Formats: sequence, structure tokens, C-alpha cells
Amino acid sequence: MASPRIQRWAVTLCGYEYSIVYKAGKDHQNADGLSRLPVAETGVETPAEEERVLLLEENGVPLVKADQVRKWTDKDTVLARVREFVLRGWPKRVEKSVFGAYVKRKEELSVEAGCVLWGARVVIPPPGRTDLLKHLHTTHPGIIRMKGLARSYMWWPKMDADIEAMVKTCTMCQENRNSPQCAPLHPWEVPNLPWRRLHIDYAGPWMGKMFLILVDAYSKWIEAYPLSKSTSAVTIQCLRQSFSQHGIPEMVVSDNGTSFTSMEFQEFMARNGIKHVTTAPYHAASNGLAERAVQTFKGLIKKSSGDSIEVKMARALFSYRITPQSTTGKSPAELLCGRKLRSTLDLIHPDFKGQVQEKQVKQKLYHDQHAKERHLREDVSPWHVDHDKVFASPAFLAPGL
Repeated sequence: MASPRIQRWAVTLCGYEYSIVYKAGKDHQNADGLSRLPVAETGVETPAEEERVLLLEENGVPLVKADQVRKWTDKDTVLARVREFVLRGWPKRVEKSVFGAYVKRKEELSVEAGCVLWGARVVIPPPGRTDLLKHLHTTHPGIIRMKGLARSYMWWPKMDADIEAMVKTCTMCQENRNSPQCAPLHPWEVPNLPWRRLHIDYAGPWMGKMFLILVDAYSKWIEAYPLSKSTSAVTIQCLRQSFSQHGIPEMVVSDNGTSFTSMEFQEFMARNGIKHVTTAPYHAASNGLAERAVQTFKGLIKKSSGDSIEVKMARALFSYRITPQSTTGKSPAELLCGRKLRSTLDLIHPDFKGQVQEKQVKQKLYHDQHAKERHLREDVSPWHVDHDKVFASPAFLAPGL
């Protein structure tokens, strides 16, 4: 049987993984001389080997047993007197600031093996409360589960508050907690005129492109620019093109992307007298209009037909701009341009101008059947009058009125 020392080394070496490689004897190096020198008589004391236990985890929280609770109860001035009151009877007057929590439950308190119990729960003295809280919090179950587990075994005054305080100060619990409830909705104010406030955002990378999305807060008009990169210079170029068509807005709302927060972009906003507003970090709902426009744009592009991305964009945006919005009740083209854009659907309406022209042709045809054409000669003035015939006529000789 191997010695204890060899056994300890074997257990220690089991914790490693090895790659065994064959090596021929001729490739082995000869032992050097120093390794063969005799050992001195006194020798060198080797340090004691470290004791190691594999595959075990240390539990730093000591166990709390009933005997320990009884000892703590004996030493605690408050619980010791409460135990005495339970055994011998409660006095008529007690200090409410100290015994108030126990007085409310005096009819339900009992003593067993030197420990005070409230119903089936053990009343824990102050020295053991911290360790028991750590036991309850071992797997980070949360406030509700910790309270439920604690209420089935133990109790002490303000136990629920202590559990809440422990969970709120735990870093792991706070990092993995659920998101808080949504705050009340605070919508953006509606502008008085179109193209006064724009919401912008980038969509992508998607379909090999980055798409700059602009949406007007008043008319919900969407413009999109497919780009190969989303730098500040490219963003400014697209905005300059859009502003040349519809005018310069009063406010632009964006997130905190580098293309929107750079010094170059800020200077462009300042030169054009535009107020630039950035939303709260990690809160996309602040720029919800742009986020919704991105979602709408992607949905339209996916369902559009065309050989290229430009054709798909043109068809998708045209269909969107002539469609009435559920919020405004009118199409974006009506609110931004003041008119409806002509589409193929207009062909179903009767042609008013054509009807009028057809009526006029018929009226002329009926009228010209009883009319005679008039011709004027070039050598005769239209105001030429034969004066001899006029003065000799009876109408001229008749007395006037």
C-alpha cells in the first residue's frame, strides 16, 4: 500500500488534466551531477504539505441550532424577561418601547426547551439573526421567497424589514432583479406646423446597409437614406439634402449615438439654428417616434417587391406617404404638402375635366347646325358705313324721343 504522502500527492494530481506524449529513450537527457550529490547529514526541513480537499465548497455561515438559541435567549435581557413573563404571567404594565411587539402576541407565545416560540416559529435573539438571514439568502431567492421561508421557521421584531434591507444591499440581487414598472407615459407635445420637430435614428446594419430614418412629428412623414457608413459627415449630408426640400426644422431629436453627439454634428445644428435634443441613455422609448418609424420602415421593405433596395424603398415610402395615419386621420402627404399625391388609385375617379369638355363639344355641335359662318375680307373695314343710305332711311327721318 502506498504511503500517506504518495496518496496525498496522487489526490492532488487528480485535479489536473494531462496530455501524455511518447518520447524515445535516446531523446532523454542525462541526469546532471548536482542531482546525484549526497544529501547533508543535517538535511533541510521541508515545509508541511498543504492539506487539500477536492470537490468541496466551504460554507462560511455557521449553523444555528436550538441549543445555541437557548443560550442566546438566556443572555438576552429582553427575551429572558419575555420567557419569564410567559412562564409566570405577564405584568399589568410593561415598557411598550421594549416589549411592545411581544405584548401584542403574548397569548400566542410559549416556551419549549428554554426557547421562546410564537406559534410554531422560534423567536430568534439578536446574535443569531444575521447568520439566519445569510442562510435564507444563500441562493438569493428574493424578498418574497425569503419572507415566506422565514415565516415558516422563525420570527423576531421587524424581521420583514431586515430581510428587505439585506436584499436591497445585495449586489447580485440588484444586478439580476426584474426591471421596475414602467413610468407614466409622457407624450411629446404636438407641433403647430409640419416639419418643425424631426426625430432621427439609424436602422441597421440591415441588408448590408445603414439606414438613416427621419420622421416628422406633425405629419408622420418618413424619409430614409441607405448608407454604407453612419458617420457624422454622411449624416449631415443627408440632413442637408432633406432640409433643402422641406426647410430647416426648429428641433431635432436623436439618441446618444456618436454620429449625433460629435462636435461636427453639434456645429451643424448650431449654424442652422436647430435645437438638438438627445434622449436618456438606455431608454429607447424617449425617442419612440423614431423607433416606431424604424420598425414600420423595415416591415414595409420586407414586404415590398423590386430588383434593388432603391426600388423597394421608393414603393414602400410612396405607399406609406399616401396612406392615412391612425393618429392624425390624414395621410402624411396631406399634412406636409397640403395635397394628396396622385397615385394609380386616382384612375377609379371620374374625370371631371373630361366630362365638361365632352359636354361642350356636344353643345357646339347642336348650336352649329343652325348657325352660319361669317367671313371678313381684308380690304373692307368692319366700321365702313354707307352714309347716303343711312340718312335717306325712314328710321333716320322719324322724330326722336
